[in-house]
Amino acid sequence: MKSDLPALMKTRNLDALLIFGDALHNPPMVYFTGVHHVTEALLVIKRGEEPLLFSHNMERDEAAATGFATRSVTDYRFRDILKESNDDFALASARMLQRMLTDAGVTKGRAAVYGKRDAGQAFGLLGTITELLPELEIVGEIHDSVLTEARATKDAAEVERIRAVQKQTTEIVGQVADFLSRQRANDGVLVDKDGKPITVAKVKSKINLWIAERGLDNPEGTIFAPGAEGGVPHSMGSPDAVLRVGEPIVFDIFPKEAGGGYWSDFTRTWCLGYATDAAQALYDDVRFVYDTLISEIHADERCAVFQARTCELFKQRGHPTVNEDPTTNVGYVHSLAHGLGLDVHESPGFYGDPKTAKDFLRRGHVITVEPGLYYPERGMGMRIEDAVHIGPEGKPEILATYPLDLVIPLKS
Repeated sequence: MKSDLPALMKTRNLDALLIFGDALHNPPMVYFTGVHHVTEALLVIKRGEEPLLFSHNMERDEAAATGFATRSVTDYRFRDILKESNDDFALASARMLQRMLTDAGVTKGRAAVYGKRDAGQAFGLLGTITELLPELEIVGEIHDSVLTEARATKDAAEVERIRAVQKQTTEIVGQVADFLSRQRANDGVLVDKDGKPITVAKVKSKINLWIAERGLDNPEGTIFAPGAEGGVPHSMGSPDAVLRVGEPIVFDIFPKEAGGGYWSDFTRTWCLGYATDAAQALYDDVRFVYDTLISEIHADERCAVFQARTCELFKQRGHPTVNEDPTTNVGYVHSLAHGLGLDVHESPGFYGDPKTAKDFLRRGHVITVEPGLYYPERGMGMRIEDAVHIGPEGKPEILATYPLDLVIPLKS
């Protein structure tokens, strides 16, 4: 949580955090500012002090809405600095940043950088700033950063925001189920009232509309993968694919708060009209593992322990797993879970040795639970996924419940 940052920064020997970029669709910035129309900003956080936000004067009201102390970059008169730098834009940009950091009291020590900026620009800017401020060490944390660790544990307000978007997502899923159930079958293909086949593209157009009506964003699309395509975990589903009765459809939907806020993540697998014996048997195995893990997951245990347990259960039921063969493309091929927040995939992670892996499941984590089985050569995949909060008692709470039925009956 944010309250952990001073201690985490002290542990990592960091004196400041520098967060670049917009306060839209930029998780490190949004984590502090919230979603606001503040562009090309810089947030400076000195350990133990209140943040200082540098932004354009044209966005001063939006910047003020963050609640932080603000400074206008306009006051630094970039054109004058550019003239002093003989029209060397890169040098002028670094000199302006030097003056901003000086005003923020960050001229020496260790400062970690985050946020979004063109890679080439960032490389040049940060390389030059270390020449202008030789006592300042710029730190780039690639994995297990201070922010990654802080963001993994959610406070009550964050949990409620994820719960809200997850509930809206299940409402959309209900609309999709209702839409499909009101169609009819013709020669095994789902068709509308005019006899035209219902395609993946048709369903996704409905999904996109219902997401937009709720004021949510859908930047990464939706997985709606029938048949063999559902046998590849992240296959999105071909737009022109038709929906056939009895054929499994993997439906994985993950809209988020508008402007780059918190994500949802939810999956059901459906068969329209009926399920074949083979599909039902595969689904029953996934459902068994899902129910078992929901009942067994608890805080203060290595996350990798639950991944190993998932592999054990699927192996007992006759399926290949990544535990025996990490390269397998059939059976159980991925991780049980991942953290969920301002990124759709964030800490904690569930891979690794169950005896030595670093990530532990903690109270305050929000994670997915998503066992699945994949057999494209059999024309099917199966996955169930819910988002859960690890509560104060260390047990998982499903943030938004929805029926686990495999079959969507057709009303016609």
